[in-house]
Amino acid sequence: MKFSTGEKGYTLIILLIAIAVMSVGLLIAIPVWKTQIQREKEAELIFRGHQYVEAVRLYQLKYPGRFPHSLKELLGEKCIRRLYKEPMTKDGLWDVILLYQGVSRQRGQSPQKVMIAPQRVLSSLDNPQILGVVSSSPQKSIKIYNGQTSYDKWLFFYGQDPQRMPEIIRYGQAEQK
Repeated sequence: MKFSTGEKGYTLIILLIAIAVMSVGLLIAIPVWKTQIQREKEAELIFRGHQYVEAVRLYQLKYPGRFPHSLKELLGEKCIRRLYKEPMTKDGLWDVILLYQGVSRQRGQSPQKVMIAPQRVLSSLDNPQILGVVSSSPQKSIKIYNGQTSYDKWLFFYGQDPQRMPEIIRYGQAEQK
C-alpha cells in the first residue's frame, strides 16, 4: 500500500497529537502518583511505629519496670520479628524516644516529658530507656496523626496518650525553663 505525500503528513500530525495528549496525561498523573506513594509511606510509617510500640510492651511483660537500651535488644529478646526501617528518610534510621532522665514514670501513665535522640548517640548516653520511635523527617504530612502534621512529631511509644502530647526535649537541646 502506497501513501501519497498528503497522507504521510496527516499520519505525522496524528502521531504528534497523540504524543502531546499522552504527555499532558503524564503531567497530570505524576503528582497523583507522588501523593499516592506518600500516603502509602505514611501508612507504612504508622504500621512500623506500632510494631515498635508493641515490641516495647512485650519487653515490659518480660522485664517489668525495665526498658530496652537499643532497638537491637528488642530483636534479641524476640519482642519484634525484625528491625523495620523508617520509611520517610533515605537512611531508614529512626530517632528513638527515651524516658527523660530524672522523671519517674507511673505505671500505666503516659510520661510528661520525653527525650528524642538519634540512634547513633545511644551508646554515649547513660542508661538510655527506649519507650518508642519517631521519624527524623521534618517533612509535612498529608495525614494528620494524633493532631500532628509533620513526621518528626508522629510519636510512637509505649504508654502514649494520643490526647496528651508530652513535652519533647531533643538530644543536645538545652532544657527550656
